[in-house]
Amino acid sequence: MELTILVCFAAYTALLFLVMWLTGRRGAKGNEAFFRAGRRSPWPVVAYGMIGASLSGVTFMSVPGGVYGGQWTYMPLVFGYVLGYAAIALVLLPLYYKLNLTSIYTYLEQRFGIASEKTGALFFILSRLLGSALRMYLVVFVLYEFVFRAWGMPFWVPAVVFIAIILLYTFRSGIKTVVWTDMLQTTFLLGAAVATVVAILNNLDMNVGDLMKLSAEKGYTRMFETDPTAPKFWVKQVLAGMFITITMTGLDQDMMQKNLTCKTLHDAQKNVMTSSMLFIVVNILFLMLGAALLTYAEATGFALPLNEAGAVVPDKIFPSVAFSLSGFTAICFVLGMVAAGYSSADGTLTALTTTFCYDFLGFEKGERLKVKGERSKVNSPVAIRRWVHVGFALLYLLVIIAFRPFHQQSLIDTVFDVAGFTYGPLLGLYAFGLFTRRKARDRWVPFIAVLSPVLCYVLKLNAPVWFGYHFGFEILLLNGLITFLLLWFSSLNSKR
Repeated sequence: MELTILVCFAAYTALLFLVMWLTGRRGAKGNEAFFRAGRRSPWPVVAYGMIGASLSGVTFMSVPGGVYGGQWTYMPLVFGYVLGYAAIALVLLPLYYKLNLTSIYTYLEQRFGIASEKTGALFFILSRLLGSALRMYLVVFVLYEFVFRAWGMPFWVPAVVFIAIILLYTFRSGIKTVVWTDMLQTTFLLGAAVATVVAILNNLDMNVGDLMKLSAEKGYTRMFETDPTAPKFWVKQVLAGMFITITMTGLDQDMMQKNLTCKTLHDAQKNVMTSSMLFIVVNILFLMLGAALLTYAEATGFALPLNEAGAVVPDKIFPSVAFSLSGFTAICFVLGMVAAGYSSADGTLTALTTTFCYDFLGFEKGERLKVKGERSKVNSPVAIRRWVHVGFALLYLLVIIAFRPFHQQSLIDTVFDVAGFTYGPLLGLYAFGLFTRRKARDRWVPFIAVLSPVLCYVLKLNAPVWFGYHFGFEILLLNGLITFLLLWFSSLNSKR
């Protein structure tokens, strides 16, 4: 089985390199292809590929596993995503296209100043480096536990292999390649979920209607948490989903860089709204998969995976069942996980490189790309961009390896916890810039951006004792609000 999985992995990787070669043959070359894809990406391709980029290994593993204990209470968060995508389409995309941005954080420099631009870019780098590395970690962790450990291979070896592959196929054409490989990866990711559901239904001699009826009777499909003090109270989930989307997509260079490769603003808006509708269908599929996994375990007596303390590990439920069903479902799972890992990391690596080059090295300033061109092989923008790309790949690898001793809770909660503290200042900065006419004190912005998450962390830690209230994903909204208020009280009363 291990040899078959290795062959399938190699074949899938070869397919990605074929896509890289095909996309690099025509159209924009060099940095124009890497950063902007020549602004010629077809919007349906971007919309479909964004599903895989947004879902990643966390959704692939943690959403089905989260049905154990959490039922379908994830869905109100998804409904909030739709509201967030509408805000992106109507407010943020018109701004980005009007200013012809490559890095979206150059808006902060135009609105407030250089310190604000670098603060926004730095918070994105921190957020994405941690969040995406955790998503990639989950892929490496699961494949190591179920495949590579049996070969006596240390954990860091598959981590190095995955990062090296991603670095190689994004090294030349960057976002131009990512747009098309994301489409391929979305197909494999969804195909693995569908194949597992079908295999379970065949094993239990059920159809989809039977599964949903039985799941409802057992309480697996409970969608709305009605306790206002609970972390997953449905109103909080909807609001959190909306602002998570606005920040983790609309204020995120990785996700917006794909949108900004569309030919026109109208195409980009169609892409975003189409994606939002598809997310509802796709997340229902993964929650249905979670219900199917639990139904299978109960019907067959399959023992759910436990940790050393004897507690069920939600992130291991999907792979445990997939490997026990058949060799076919095991292979589908592995390919789905590989696709999820690649789709999470390739765009992020490209976006981190873009942000650092534009917001810290000043690629946008003084028409550097056009003036310097390719004169110096060592100091040309292309050479600099390549060194930055390699540097971020190494950082990515270090985070993945360093996180392993800390993997305890479901990773989807960890990812959103990180986002709540790191994307909050971005939300406050953009809201202040878009909806007020005040000019922030640029030199104060870095201090405000650090103070706000610290205050939120203290509040989240002590709120159960002080107020009897447990903060969930809505800590992101509070973080943005505190940033906004601090900017307001410290600002100069001047017009744009």
